[in-house]
Amino acid sequence: MGKDYYSILGVGKGAKEEELKKAYRKLALKWHPDRNKGDKETAEKKFKDISEAYEVLSDKQKRQIYDQYGEEGLKGGVPPGAGGAGGFPGGGFPGGGGTTFTFTSGGPGGGFGGFNPSNPEDIFEQLFGGGLGGLSSMGGGGRGHGAQFMDVDGGMGGFGFGGGNGTSVRSRRPQEITRPLACTLEELYNGCTKKLKVTRRIRDATGNINPSEKVLQVNIKPGWKAGTKIRFNKEGDDLGHGAQDIVFVIEEKPHPLYKRNGDDLNVTLTLTLDEALCGFKKPLELLSGKSIFVTNSNSIVQPGQTSRMLNYGMPNSKNPGNKGTLVITYDVKFPATLSLSQKEKIHEALTE
Repeated sequence: MGKDYYSILGVGKGAKEEELKKAYRKLALKWHPDRNKGDKETAEKKFKDISEAYEVLSDKQKRQIYDQYGEEGLKGGVPPGAGGAGGFPGGGFPGGGGTTFTFTSGGPGGGFGGFNPSNPEDIFEQLFGGGLGGLSSMGGGGRGHGAQFMDVDGGMGGFGFGGGNGTSVRSRRPQEITRPLACTLEELYNGCTKKLKVTRRIRDATGNINPSEKVLQVNIKPGWKAGTKIRFNKEGDDLGHGAQDIVFVIEEKPHPLYKRNGDDLNVTLTLTLDEALCGFKKPLELLSGKSIFVTNSNSIVQPGQTSRMLNYGMPNSKNPGNKGTLVITYDVKFPATLSLSQKEKIHEALTE
C-alpha cells in the first residue's frame, strides 16, 4: 500500500495551498534532522516523507495523478492508456526554478514515466528561505551554508542567512532576509556603531558559488526602539535570482536596573524604613554613564510612591534634544524584627 500524503501532512483531501504550507512548515520544523540529533534516522525519514507529501499535493498535476493512481502510479508511471497522449510537463515544487522530475511519453499506449522526489532540503529552503541555519538566532547553529554574519567588534556570534546545499539549490530565494540585532539599553540611549562582517554567496557566470566578505556598518541612533528596521539593499546572497536585501530588526536586551516604556524610563529605588521616614540621599547611575543623587528630607515616602524627573528618560529619535521622563518608584523595606527597646523608642517618637 502506498503512502497517504494527506495523512502525512495531517490535512483533508480538499486542503488548499495555504493549509498545505502551514502544515508543512509546522511538521518540517518539528522533524528537521538538525533538530532531532538524538534520533536522526527517524527524523530523516519523517522529514523526507513530509517534504515528498508537500511537493506532490502542492502541485496540481502531481496531485491529480496521485489522487487517481496513488503513490505507485505516481512513481511507477501511469499505465498506458490511462491518460491522454503527450504526457505532463515536468516541474519543481511550486515557485522552484528548476526541473526536479518529468513525466515522459511512454510506449504505444501513451503512458508516463515515474516521479522522483526533490531533495528535502531544497523544499525546506523554498518555504523558509534557507536551511535550518538560516532560522537560527544570533549565536549560530544549523547548517550554516548561507551568508554568515559576525560582529567584528566581538559583541555578537555568527549566524547564518540562507542554507541549503550549495550548488544543488535550485529554488528562488526570498528577496529579503530579516534578522534580530540585539542592543543594550545604554546603546539605544547613547547611540553607537555596530560593524558586522558578512560572508555572502554569489553565483558566477559559470554557475559556481563563491564566498565574498564585506563589513556592514549599522549606526544606531539615540532613542531607537525595539522593532526599528535597518535595511541593506542587495547585500545578501545572490544565487542568480537577484541579490537579497538584509534587514536587521532592533531588539532591546533586558537591563538590570531600568525598564523602558516608550520614551520614559522606570527604575525602582529601595529605601530602609529609616530612610523613608527620616530622609535619604542615594546615588543613581544614569544610562549616559553619569551619576546623580536622589534626595528627600522634607516628606515621608510611602511604599510604592513615585517621583518623576522630566527630561531624564530616553531620547526621542524623531525630535533630537527631547527626552522622556524618569519615573522612580520607591520600595520601602520594613525590618523583619524589632527589639523591645526599639519598639519603645519608636512608640515614644510617634506619640509625642
